Amino acid sequence: MVASHWVAASAQTSSRRRGAVLERAILDAALDQLGTVGWNGLTMEGVAAGAQTGKAAVYRRWPSKEDLVADALLSGLPHFDTVPDLGSVREDLLELCRRARDAMFSRPGFAWRSVIHECDPTQAERFHAVIIKGVVEPTLEMLCEVINRGIERGEVRRDAANGYVFDAIPAMMMYRSKICASELTDQELEEMIDQLMVPLLRPDGA
Repeated sequence: MVASHWVAASAQTSSRRRGAVLERAILDAALDQLGTVGWNGLTMEGVAAGAQTGKAAVYRRWPSKEDLVADALLSGLPHFDTVPDLGSVREDLLELCRRARDAMFSRPGFAWRSVIHECDPTQAERFHAVIIKGVVEPTLEMLCEVINRGIERGEVRRDAANGYVFDAIPAMMMYRSKICASELTDQELEEMIDQLMVPLLRPDGA
């Protein structure tokens, strides 16, 4: 009896593991499709082929393309580490920019941008909520902490802790990437910090 229970439990564990592996493969295939053919080109059939499974296996887990993409975006959210503390607001902002650049040009990053730029407003609303909560808000929180720390150290003017200043880096990076087709090299990031953010944040009379 004990042996039969052990065999049954082992079989259930093995089945769950296979299911988790298949689910991960499907989500990865969805991210790949978003990054290559975009939202408009993504199909459940294409995702199934990429995951080396049948279309039925995809539909059993996700009844629609929107449901699948929402979970794929969630699965690809970056894991934000602690806020950098490198001794100066310039170095901290530069490190945050590098992290943001790496996230933007990662496989999930290409997927997020595909959804943002291709979906109609109704479709995009659901995905925007995922991206804002998982990517934008954590980034702004870290920028806020870096700037407030700079204020405490006397590096940053006291009225700089506001939404327009916090939005400057993300807005500029998206503009340079999307409109100017910039790859946001380390040199470009340094120029953005030195020519935009440092003068913007500098205390009066510094």
